Amino acid sequence: MYAVVILHDSDELLVAPTNWLSEDKKQCYWPPFKSPEKCMEAVENRLEPSTGEKPWEKLAILFRSEYGTYEQAKEMQAEMSEQKEQPSQSALSGIFSHGTKRKLETCDSHTCAKLHPDPLSILVRFIAACLLLCCVLAGNPSFKQNTDMFILKSAKQIMMEVKIRIQNINSTDQTSIEQKNNILDAIAKMDKMDKDQRRKETIGVFGKTGQGKSSLLNAILGLNYFLPSGSFGACTSVVTQVEANLIDSNYTAEIDLISKEELENEITSTDNRTETVIERITALYGADAVKKTLEELKRDDKYAKIDNFLSTTTKTISHTEVSKEFTNDVAHYIKHGDWYWPLVKSVTIKIPNRRELLEHIVLVDLPGTGDCNKIRDDLWKTKLRECSSVWIVSNISRAIDDTDPWSIIQHCIQDLGPGGECRNIDFICTKTDDIDPEEYIGSVPHPEEQMSLDKNPTWCIIHRNNRAKELVKNKFKNLEIMKSKARFIIDVFTVSSKAYLNKIPHLEPAETEIKKLQDFLKNTNRRINRELTRDYVNEAKGVLSFIQSVQLDTDEKMVEKKAEVHEALLKNLEEALKELDCQLDSLSKILDQCLSKGVEESVEQCVNTKNSMIASVAPPDKRGFHRTLQALYKNKGFYWPKNRDKPLDLNMCLAKHMHDNIFEKFNLIFPVDDNMKTGKSVQEQIDKFSIIRNGSAYSSSSMLYHMENFIKTEETKVKVLLKREVVVRKKKIFSSIETTIQNRMTAGYEQAAKLKGDQAMKRRENKITETIDLLKHSMFEDAKMEVLNQFKDLKEHICKTLESELKRSVERSLSQTSRTPLIDVTGEIERLESLSRSVI
Repeated sequence: MYAVVILHDSDELLVAPTNWLSEDKKQCYWPPFKSPEKCMEAVENRLEPSTGEKPWEKLAILFRSEYGTYEQAKEMQAEMSEQKEQPSQSALSGIFSHGTKRKLETCDSHTCAKLHPDPLSILVRFIAACLLLCCVLAGNPSFKQNTDMFILKSAKQIMMEVKIRIQNINSTDQTSIEQKNNILDAIAKMDKMDKDQRRKETIGVFGKTGQGKSSLLNAILGLNYFLPSGSFGACTSVVTQVEANLIDSNYTAEIDLISKEELENEITSTDNRTETVIERITALYGADAVKKTLEELKRDDKYAKIDNFLSTTTKTISHTEVSKEFTNDVAHYIKHGDWYWPLVKSVTIKIPNRRELLEHIVLVDLPGTGDCNKIRDDLWKTKLRECSSVWIVSNISRAIDDTDPWSIIQHCIQDLGPGGECRNIDFICTKTDDIDPEEYIGSVPHPEEQMSLDKNPTWCIIHRNNRAKELVKNKFKNLEIMKSKARFIIDVFTVSSKAYLNKIPHLEPAETEIKKLQDFLKNTNRRINRELTRDYVNEAKGVLSFIQSVQLDTDEKMVEKKAEVHEALLKNLEEALKELDCQLDSLSKILDQCLSKGVEESVEQCVNTKNSMIASVAPPDKRGFHRTLQALYKNKGFYWPKNRDKPLDLNMCLAKHMHDNIFEKFNLIFPVDDNMKTGKSVQEQIDKFSIIRNGSAYSSSSMLYHMENFIKTEETKVKVLLKREVVVRKKKIFSSIETTIQNRMTAGYEQAAKLKGDQAMKRRENKITETIDLLKHSMFEDAKMEVLNQFKDLKEHICKTLESELKRSVERSLSQTSRTPLIDVTGEIERLESLSRSVI
């Protein structure tokens, strides 16, 4: 536990471990370390006050509040400090004081000499402080985040001042009124940027129930026993996600329910009931319910209770503090044993005071083998493709040998990579403190290593962690699919949630590696905050440049010059669009070549590919396999049996040759990471686009200079939005191959699923083979054309958006100036330029 306290003597806010406080919380021990780094380390590790050669100082304090984690306490300290002073002042006071500042009412000559040094001493201290501040800026992530927040707030303050000045303009000139309204509209849109452009990154968490997913999340969030054990993957039909509560300080769970109409449709659609539907109806009404009609079930006593429960589609649980009551209430809806869970689609748990960890992040359960057979494949795949990172969670004792996580990785690679937006795959080995030293030493192959461990639990844990990391990384390297198709950043973590939360013996907090995962979340949040800050500052610069560019200018030569510039920019726009269109056409031709080869291979091998897949999953005696095939065809070619570590996906199987042929080029054309330069990416072509050409700087005129700046910022804004949209659209483009095949095969699937009686399984297989053979020439060609048409649509969207938006910007910036001058924002532009250079 950590506390935020105020020093009586200096009114300074500090974060201190609660074990440093006196019982009455009126005094706090403080370490005698001179090094700020050592002092901070002592705070984070909750060092005992007796530690060290020198005695600890006892400080009088005012206790403010207490928190479960250091990050929570630091966040509250930052908020309190922000109310008292500007971030820059707070940073400098921290550099000079390190928490032991004093105010002295009186002083002797020796003390006064320290408090009032000579000018040279002041200069030396100032230079030292500046150097230390530079070090802080370079290496302190919290300071960087506070700096971004300070820059954003400063930019918003500037725009608020400008807005008030614009509103106070009184003019009857129609042009002035139009320009004034345009400017106010632009500022209003910027005010909504926080909500409209609040970007969220999804981290998918794989792992069966019992692998430690809930405990891992509890440790990262610093909330012991908060998420109920098994809440991640507890109920196989429920999608569970965790995010920050940015509205209030309550712990909230939003329960999304199926509608009455959905349930009644599932009951009445007796011919198309999936395994999910059958289990739902059975869980609600009993084993014989699947044979009953809707009217019969309405006479059941449970029906009225269920009907009343579904009177709203969303239920909310909210508590002001972490409690077992909240945990139990949430578990009530998602764990087996209660009748509610079959009616629950998803649960979103929102946690307050976790802005630093979760402001722009959503943690989503992605159930794996045994947990996923009931998830609707479209919902599951949609969530999968949204993931920017994936955490594979597995007990360290089974991390290498358990086939489940490795099968799921291989199955999901294309949906995470070219079909998604994943950049990182992290393998998280859990329960590292669960070890029998004697048993482990016996498993170590080298005698000299066995001797060095000496039955020491800590040494054994660390040794096993290092071995696990090496083995997991090597297994990743040796996966064929990772060699040929994957472009991910791979990392391995060995964590102990229990040791981190409960501070059990053998492991220091840093050795549990929970902090490393916390740092990953913090860095992701900081990156997004930095991007949003940069976007806002650039937008603000554009608005101010526009204001400055439409100032009154009666010079006839300037009017002529503006007309020339207008014509030149429109010509540049036309030329730039032709160049971009040409570049994107060349990428389309690359895709066409790869797809054509994929069509050729698919036509030749599709039947054999299908037969091989069916043979690979059929049991030797084929007992009960007819039910598996019927479920596969009933569900349009996708089915995840309970006893398999990955789904059966005939559509993906049929799309294999086309995917294989476009995989490499597709990754070059659509890299997930904007920073990856492939020389062929759509994002790079957008980056190269510009209507501001060499030699177009208008230094001879301040007005024209601001016009150019306005065009540049407008250009940057539209390109940023387009690049984000490219990542979203490319997922649909890649998946369109599989979707087209599924759509063309649907009639055959339905006919095969309905076949019953003697030799039903054989007749089903014949029907599917016949359908594939009949459709193969047109089906794969259709899939190819769908990819190319969607790419063409993307190209046209990019070009039309750039053309319309930049034409509008050119017209606005070079329109007739008003007879009444607007405001002069030279000073505000200079302040924004300074802020822009400071965005870290």
